Amino acid sequence: MNFRRSDPTIRGLRASTALLCGVILIQLFAAQIDAQRPWQTLSGDAPLVIARGGFSGLFPDSSIAGYMFAMEVSVPGAVLWCDVQLTEDGEGICFPDLKLNNASNIEDVYPNRQKSYRVNGVPTQAWFTIDFSLRALMNVTLRRGILSRSEKFDGYPILTVQDVATQIKPTNFWLNVQHDAFYTQQNFSVTSFLISTSRTVSIDYISSPEVNLFQKTSGRLGPNGPAFVFRFLEKEELEPTTNQTYGSILSNLTFVKTFASGILVPKFYIWPLDDKQYVRPPTSLVQDAHKAGLEVFVSGFANDADIAYNYSFDPVSEYLSFIDNGDFSVDGVLTDFPITASASIDCFSHLSRNATKQVDFLVISRNGASGDYPGCTDKAYEKAIKDGADVIDCSVQMSSDGKPFCSSSIDLSESTMVAQTHLRNRSTTVPEISSVSGIYTFSLTWPEIHALTPAISNPFKESVLFRNPIEKNSGELILLSEFLNMAKNSTSLSGVLISVENAVYLREKQGLDVVKEVLDTLAETGYSNGTTATKVMIQSTDSSVLVEFKKQSQYETVYKIEEIISDIHDSAIEDIKKFANAVVIRRSSVLPFPDNFITRQTNVVERLVKSRLSVYVELFHNEFVSQPFDFFADATVELNSYITGVGINGTITEFPFTAARYKRNQCLGRKETPAYMSPVPPGGLLSRTSPTFAPPASAPAPSSVFTDDDVSEPPLPPVTAKAPTPTSSTNAQAPRPSGQIRLTLSLRLSVFASILLL
Repeated sequence: MNFRRSDPTIRGLRASTALLCGVILIQLFAAQIDAQRPWQTLSGDAPLVIARGGFSGLFPDSSIAGYMFAMEVSVPGAVLWCDVQLTEDGEGICFPDLKLNNASNIEDVYPNRQKSYRVNGVPTQAWFTIDFSLRALMNVTLRRGILSRSEKFDGYPILTVQDVATQIKPTNFWLNVQHDAFYTQQNFSVTSFLISTSRTVSIDYISSPEVNLFQKTSGRLGPNGPAFVFRFLEKEELEPTTNQTYGSILSNLTFVKTFASGILVPKFYIWPLDDKQYVRPPTSLVQDAHKAGLEVFVSGFANDADIAYNYSFDPVSEYLSFIDNGDFSVDGVLTDFPITASASIDCFSHLSRNATKQVDFLVISRNGASGDYPGCTDKAYEKAIKDGADVIDCSVQMSSDGKPFCSSSIDLSESTMVAQTHLRNRSTTVPEISSVSGIYTFSLTWPEIHALTPAISNPFKESVLFRNPIEKNSGELILLSEFLNMAKNSTSLSGVLISVENAVYLREKQGLDVVKEVLDTLAETGYSNGTTATKVMIQSTDSSVLVEFKKQSQYETVYKIEEIISDIHDSAIEDIKKFANAVVIRRSSVLPFPDNFITRQTNVVERLVKSRLSVYVELFHNEFVSQPFDFFADATVELNSYITGVGINGTITEFPFTAARYKRNQCLGRKETPAYMSPVPPGGLLSRTSPTFAPPASAPAPSSVFTDDDVSEPPLPPVTAKAPTPTSSTNAQAPRPSGQIRLTLSLRLSVFASILLL
């Protein structure tokens, strides 16, 4: 971090002024010292980033590509981790398990060579490393060990420990020996291998869950030998040397200190989880270990694995809870995604809420903090404000008695528990809105709606990712007036965004004028008379709605393009500029990602910005399943690529905290941006696929150019009397070709598939 300090000239000033300046300088100096305070690690240095098998969250574990990429995108001094396995001829290879079949194609190469051994007392049938010579393994290639990860990087050869040392030349090298007792039982000596290897390879750390290995190796690796780290397994498991459980050994850290300088523990040893997957108060393990003179390293970090709900699917938040919580810091993290660990340590640690913003863009909520609470509820909005959103949004819906309120959907069965109440008999079919029946806001009075229990959205439930279950029905839906008053009373918000859809249907079929109601409510709450500095933005997919607002007010208007587009005509841009100040487009209209890889960058943002239209992009989620592989299952990497890389003016997100924190990212304020905070180049990841992977020549994506015909809409119709019965709407006309009221069939299809197209 760079600190700048002015050197005010005090010559000639009065003594009191000089004293005041002196006091200020002392305070600035004290603040500077505090900001540069050492880490709460045992050494006072920054925690280590330990890349497990290299960048194993993307590439096959222990592949040359994984190791090389880890070195490219990690902090200086990052540690490369190698799980050492012994071959039939006593060679040491880097491979994640002594069983070859989980992370290689051994079954295809040698289908009949599996054997059975007792591993930790359990009969186990598999293809074991000790049954194959190094030469035999030359025909075997690595593959992903977790099927949710991409197969396009499979095919790299197995590396020896010597290969990693000579070809990668790691700054720090960590060897982990997981099964010394097994190898000893089969008449192999890991100790002999380590001693011979240490003569030609610089080994910085050796870890093992077996005390005996350290006792056999101690003092035999030279005076400047590696640090020994004792690895703890599940607390109920038995350590084979002492026949004690790991939980029992944990209570005797002074014993561990007799043979090791550090410990490696699973995450839950420090931050336990309750049975609902929420973190409990931390243990005192880190402080206790530091008092005993032991460093503490933590395993189990992976961006694409389930983490506690407290972190809102944000891996950076999880890392910070271990390294920068104000009470302790672990000494290193073992991770499959070293890019995220590196950014967490170097870019986001020791950041205050008032830290200087390094980049300027609008953080716009989607239905408030709807990733943490049911959308459009008081709790979702309160959290969005607390989390640092610049703009909170309200999707305005109308009740049957003409009350404008905020709801993420005009169909209440999609955002509340209405289908489980007596009001389910209000279900009706409205072809202008959807091809299936729903319980619509205009079919219920506001008192009926306000009494409903809201429901959190779960767009990725098919991937078994559920949002904040303990708060899944928290909060209350609020009127537009309540929303506006909440925003007006906030000292941190810069504006509100009010979304208006279905205006034609509401006027023609329900006798409800949503435009008038929004304008009247804005006036009633003081937004039209200049008594509040909170900016108002009106958003719609319907140009006629925005034209109507432009006629009757001075509010900023935002045109939303729902379609995925690859380009936009100049004539369309000129038409948009007649009624809008900004445009909202989808993520894949900026960086298309067919087959879950970014292939290119369109020129849509460039053309819109050049025409002096602000560009806001939606929809950003924290869940890794929403992101192409290029973003490494990290929402911060995705934000960085759109904001710093493409240059958009704002993000629309269900998790405002992640975007707001990104603004204060201290790595962006440096002369040279580190690799772990550099935008992802389109197509860059695909170029790193395995040599054995030959991607098929895919057909170019269909071009979708947005034209002026897509913009134009007929003027809003006059308000007509409400239809006499709800069922009369079932015979209404089909939606206009212009897309004024678009069908929402996708809401009833696979949610996961539709979200990935955003």
